[in-house]
Amino acid sequence: EIEKAHPEVWNALLQILDDGRLTDGQGQVVDFRNTVLIMTSNLGTEFVRQGGTLGFLQDASSDVDRIQHEKIQKALKTTFRPEFLNRIDEIIMFSPLSIEQMYKIVDLQMKEVRDRLTEHGLDVAITESAVKWLAEVGFDPSFGARPLRRALQKHIESPLSISVLAGQF
Repeated sequence: EIEKAHPEVWNALLQILDDGRLTDGQGQVVDFRNTVLIMTSNLGTEFVRQGGTLGFLQDASSDVDRIQHEKIQKALKTTFRPEFLNRIDEIIMFSPLSIEQMYKIVDLQMKEVRDRLTEHGLDVAITESAVKWLAEVGFDPSFGARPLRRALQKHIESPLSISVLAGQF
């Protein structure tokens, strides 16, 4: 969340974005040419949640999208210095995750759990109703998939670990 960065971090980013390099405190130069910098921000998320979804910033297809884009642009201009914003090539907004997307994330994260268990000679299957339950328990549009990670640890990984360590498998 770049808006929380110390002003010195912003100054360093200005040097990187301007010159394609950064000089550290010992005088060593780090080359940032041909580098993609990805910065995240939560600025304007309250506007997205109020009005529904947004796609990419460049494509404000409805009046609601246009109004949201304008509010977010204003929040960006209020928070960041013009010389910083003018050096950013692209600003992309993401919609809050839907429950259907959460189902897919559960599947992906459960694949990682299955892969780790396979290394120990164990196989685990998860029902569709369990996937839906985990997605709902871990669903919070405000925080993305982070609560889902905690739900998987609490309801799947920790109980499985305890059972494996107790020799129940």
